[in-house]
Amino acid sequence: MINFYKMTGGGNDFVVVDNRKDQLPKDFSPLAKELCVRKFSIGADGLLVLEESDVANFRMHYYNSDGSRAEMCGNGARCIAQFAYLLKAAPQKMSFVTDAGVVEAEILERSVKLKITPPKDLRLDFPIRLDPGKEFNVSFINSGVPHTVLMVSDIEKVDVEELGKTIRFHKEFAPAGANANFVLVHDKNNISLRTYERGVEQETLACGTGAIASSLICAAKGMTQTPVTCKTRGGENLTVHFQKNFQSEVEPLPPGDPFTEVYLEGAVKVCFTGNLQLV
Repeated sequence: MINFYKMTGGGNDFVVVDNRKDQLPKDFSPLAKELCVRKFSIGADGLLVLEESDVANFRMHYYNSDGSRAEMCGNGARCIAQFAYLLKAAPQKMSFVTDAGVVEAEILERSVKLKITPPKDLRLDFPIRLDPGKEFNVSFINSGVPHTVLMVSDIEKVDVEELGKTIRFHKEFAPAGANANFVLVHDKNNISLRTYERGVEQETLACGTGAIASSLICAAKGMTQTPVTCKTRGGENLTVHFQKNFQSEVEPLPPGDPFTEVYLEGAVKVCFTGNLQLV
């Protein structure tokens, strides 16, 4: 019998468990698939597991609802930071290990602010062919996990399920695949986005690393500036702070990290807690 928390951050929901006493089976993948299925179990976008760490306050493991392991999850990381703080496993300002590196978080009065490792592999405006005679210009950045960004003029009319799935499995991003973000820029500090998430394999109500990727791509193109407020599909707002280290008109990009001091901020909520009998 283990205790779990059901938490949500920006519209992404998670099952969160404390495994510092090694109660869980070593392979978390089957557990994620069992717990995250909606209507037949707790239901969530993914499973977060907190474990001990020798180099930080704790270690985060993240598994998508299909059982696949992901290097990072922005909203998941904010949720597990709040979880660790509630369990007194970490102080108000903390660091923890993810598969994408060590990240930092701070518990604020009404939000959780996460600092991620500098994003990498920025590529702007390159064509990909989706169907015969149909070509789109997309951009790419790895904000902990790989993300493509496609600018749109009408966020409501995008077929996120079909187009997102096609981009997610496109040979350009094989073998890992990439999340697909569709972005509408309102002004220098506000965007709306919709995301097809790898591992969940459908549109989600929010995506933290997607909000980061979308904000940074727009900044790289000179369309936004820090901070950027991202309106998610679920109606929640996520705020992305960053330092841009180049001019948008400079090509090719100068050496070094294009963006540093990258933060994701937003509300986190405990939906409910419960006990789970493992069989």
